[in-house]
Amino acid sequence: MIELLLGLVLFLGVHSLRVFAPEWRAGMLSNLGEKKFKGLVSIASLVGFVLIIHGYGLARLTPQVLWIPPVATRHIAVLLMLFAMIFLVATYVPGNHIKQRLHHPMVVSVKVWSVAHLLANGMAADVVLFGSFLGWAVLDFRAARQRDRAAQAATVEPKLVETKPATLRATVITIVVGAGLWLGFLTYLHLKLFGVSPLGTISTIGAMGS
Repeated sequence: MIELLLGLVLFLGVHSLRVFAPEWRAGMLSNLGEKKFKGLVSIASLVGFVLIIHGYGLARLTPQVLWIPPVATRHIAVLLMLFAMIFLVATYVPGNHIKQRLHHPMVVSVKVWSVAHLLANGMAADVVLFGSFLGWAVLDFRAARQRDRAAQAATVEPKLVETKPATLRATVITIVVGAGLWLGFLTYLHLKLFGVSPLGTISTIGAMGS
């Protein structure tokens, strides 16, 4: 669990500089330059990510059960992941209505992903991992919206700032690709990458309860 906690502190810490240490971040950017600073952040993120993956795997070898999720919560989690995948794709498809509405769909995706996995898992390591990401996503989204409002208020002539309108085509592409990604994870990728099949877990629990 210690390795998992260290990874979370490192990974989420470097992704929280704009939230908790904006002045320090700005100073480092100025002193090191954007390329060197982002390089160091990327290295720290990678190290943190590796620690999270390895630490989570070790923690699951000696599971501490906090609660046993009902079958219904696992079905809800599967549905929530559909929205998480669509929001994730919305981050990268230009001109879609979802991004126009949410402003920061990546962070919203992390929120939904965290909630879904908290509903579907009841181990201590799961609560630490997904609870940490949920807390980070809530704080980061709030800070991002505050920056948006500050930037909007600082715009002297907002009419001069033209934004490309969202299109139905881009939105449909976002939903279709997100649903396809969700289906891929549901039927194959989740098992391949993490050794657990969401559908298999649900069916197993359902059989135990029958």
